[in-house]
Amino acid sequence: MSPFRHALTRRSLFHRLAGLLAALSLPGLGRAETAPTQQTRITFVLVNDIYVMGDKMMPDGKRRGGFARLAAVVKAERAKGGHVIFAHAGDTLSPSLMSGLDRGAHIITLSNMIGLDIFAPGNHEFDFGKDVFFQRMKEAKFPIYAANLRGPDGKPLLNFHDRSIVTLDGVRIGLTGTTFDGTPRASSPGDLRFLPTVATTREQAELLRKEGADFVVAVTHAERKQDYEMFATRVIDLILTGHDHDLFINYDERNAMVESSYDAHYVTAIDVTIAVKEQGGRRVTTWWPQFRVIDTATVTPDPEVAAVVATFEAEFSRELDVPLGTTAVELDSRNATVRTREAAIGNLIADAMRVFTKADVGIMNGGGIRAGRVYPPGSNITRRDVLAELPFENRVVTLETTGADIRAAIENGLSQLPNAGGRFPQVSGVAIEANTSRPPGSRVTSIRIGDAPLDDKRMYTVATNDFLSRGGDGYTVFANDARLLPDPDAPLLANEVMVYIRRLGTVKTGVDGRIVLK
Repeated sequence: MSPFRHALTRRSLFHRLAGLLAALSLPGLGRAETAPTQQTRITFVLVNDIYVMGDKMMPDGKRRGGFARLAAVVKAERAKGGHVIFAHAGDTLSPSLMSGLDRGAHIITLSNMIGLDIFAPGNHEFDFGKDVFFQRMKEAKFPIYAANLRGPDGKPLLNFHDRSIVTLDGVRIGLTGTTFDGTPRASSPGDLRFLPTVATTREQAELLRKEGADFVVAVTHAERKQDYEMFATRVIDLILTGHDHDLFINYDERNAMVESSYDAHYVTAIDVTIAVKEQGGRRVTTWWPQFRVIDTATVTPDPEVAAVVATFEAEFSRELDVPLGTTAVELDSRNATVRTREAAIGNLIADAMRVFTKADVGIMNGGGIRAGRVYPPGSNITRRDVLAELPFENRVVTLETTGADIRAAIENGLSQLPNAGGRFPQVSGVAIEANTSRPPGSRVTSIRIGDAPLDDKRMYTVATNDFLSRGGDGYTVFANDARLLPDPDAPLLANEVMVYIRRLGTVKTGVDGRIVLK
């Protein structure tokens, strides 16, 4: 296979080669036509969507991911002595349980230790609001690129980059970065403005070409559809992307795009050899990539970073027993309660999901509430308590669905009564009346969303956990509904409940008639 020569079709390449051979047959012309070639080799190392600071035991019995293993990969690449550009395609300050405590401060500490060369923020960088985002970016000791992120006045942000050109061995490498333009829907960026990701990335790439870049790299946090749209512009040689959480490599001998899974389970290294020569008064670029997928189960964690991770984990363990708030009502998470009727603790969890996502309805399955204990009025509620109640690492998924599907979901939730069932719905934003003497599937007699009757044809937003969103516990009506974010990119349920309890201070959410059974 032949290396791709930028901006030339295979046919034009053939004609140019033929012309060159002809020129070489004439005395003196061959040496005058071709200027000396400038060549460099760069290794791009990509990580994206890394939330958890420690590694994790995987189903094959091996430990993968985390910052210590990522550091080992990056250090090994740099130790080879060549040019290395370590890129982070965003999403790291949140969500994780530790970030729920320090709002991502430990992530910046660990990232600074490894040393990024280019960072493009993801939507989760804004989960704690605009002020925390700016504070964390101020603490960062690495370049931040966000060409489509602007202040409330529409102007670029101080110390943020749109694009740059770095020259390596005479070859000009253009760099740009963009963030996810759906962030205002998915997170809490306040009054910051987000320009269209695809259009802005293309514009920056074209400007880099005009400014003399021989090879253009875009680091972006974008949906896969947007990645393909950027790919189709043909003005970006290499797209390093995040957001979709998959291990992804696409190369068609003209352009390439890569994503490195998530949590550094895998890290992708792209070795690119780039040659540039003057031809006909213009610089012509030839490049060829090699892709290496590094399974972090095969590397030894970097001891320096691992020691800092261990310190943070010890701090986190101590913080688990710090009270988040106090309950003024009895909270009962026993199976006989949460799997058969409206429960105060179920209302609390469903409220946390709905309030965080600003959804119309919140639905939590009683079977996902697991500690099986009673908290008397006056009890302190700690982080450890929340983790005991919500042990499955579920995420809060926001769906767009019809009223008819909500009705079907509630019917499913009530279908096993009078027997206790894990599918029993604990709800928020909705009032339900049902007659359990009727056959399953026809028990609901009334549903109100807010102050209005449910409209079967209307579209609503529903906050639920990722297990139900995939059709778990019989909630199959949700499986094909549109999502605000991919399930793996959604916030941790336990984190949102912790934040909600801390904001409340005193939990007064009791049983208030959300589900009335006859």
